[in-house]
Amino acid sequence: MDFDLTQDQREIQALTREFARAEIDPHAAEWDREHHFPRELYGRLAELGLMGVCVPEEYGGGGADFLSYILVLEELSRADAGVGVTVAVHTSAATLPLLAYGTDEQKSRFVPPLARGEQLGAFALTEAEAGSDAGALRTRAEAAGDGWTITGAKQWITNGRHAGTFILFARTDPEIAGARGVSAFILDAEHVRVTRDEEKLGLNSSATNDIVVEGARIGRDRLLHEENRGFRVAMGTLDGGRIGIAAQALGIAQAGYEVAREYAAERRAFGHRIGDFQAIQHKLADMSMEIDATRLLVYRAAWLKQQGRRHTEEGAKAKLFASEMARRQTAEAIQILGGYGYTKEFPVERYYRDAKITEIYEGTSEIQRLVIARSILGMTERSLVVR
Repeated sequence: MDFDLTQDQREIQALTREFARAEIDPHAAEWDREHHFPRELYGRLAELGLMGVCVPEEYGGGGADFLSYILVLEELSRADAGVGVTVAVHTSAATLPLLAYGTDEQKSRFVPPLARGEQLGAFALTEAEAGSDAGALRTRAEAAGDGWTITGAKQWITNGRHAGTFILFARTDPEIAGARGVSAFILDAEHVRVTRDEEKLGLNSSATNDIVVEGARIGRDRLLHEENRGFRVAMGTLDGGRIGIAAQALGIAQAGYEVAREYAAERRAFGHRIGDFQAIQHKLADMSMEIDATRLLVYRAAWLKQQGRRHTEEGAKAKLFASEMARRQTAEAIQILGGYGYTKEFPVERYYRDAKITEIYEGTSEIQRLVIARSILGMTERSLVVR
């Protein structure tokens, strides 16, 4: 059992950390305050190969493994979780499904622009009445000549306003209720109209949008995987995507811990550093311990995926533990800073706001517990929750 990163993984981690410290961290507070989407940043990330780090070189990617990609998400989210989720959705939810389920023609056509950062990707499944119950989606794809006409509305679409490629799910067989009878399609930005920019608690440097598709005509070459089997695409995508969100939560918690630790070493009260007091020491010890435990869960899930082994249960455990840990420990970071932690003078209040969403998207904590329970009980039906 080897817990060391490989040389290539360490180099990718160091490259991302250096970039994040120089190009993201100094601007993160302003982006949060101004709700600014730093579109130009993703071109610079692409120049470093970080917009498609785990995409094979033949498709324009960096050719690294999945754990290297998880390291990238952790480091980006440590600086700004909004940037982290933009890259996570672009890669996990848009690019990787094309590689996993696309035809050779689809992979050659759609993946390179995404891997090179020329386009951003988005994943469009959730609707107003189809969140945790994603099988209730109403968007329709009706057969029309040698293709389909798609009509419907989607909600909570990360990257929606800025994406060039959408993986969108629509019901192709209205006679079949629930998860069956749904297909996955590849749509361009021209097929989509943004109707709303969401105002959020956190992740203010990312874009979250409502979109509509109004009678978009697409050819059969836009069907991803098999007709009426789109939920296989969704489930496979979520299994890996949850590991990415776990890495995001890990990065947020790591950032909060580092600020709290540095503050405890400098802040003085009653003639001592506050880090000399047992109450503060216990908080920092718990933070360090839970972050270490989270990292092991996240890296294990990523390794299993890279090995092509089942990782549904392990990904759900990593996501559940990481998200609840991040929310809990960023709150403790605020507590250690006291009144300063509640102000925007320090970034821990932003970390706390950003952490909360990791308990909700890519499957709520409640759904993760169902996924884990069904796995350990040997149940065949699987729950689906998406952003």
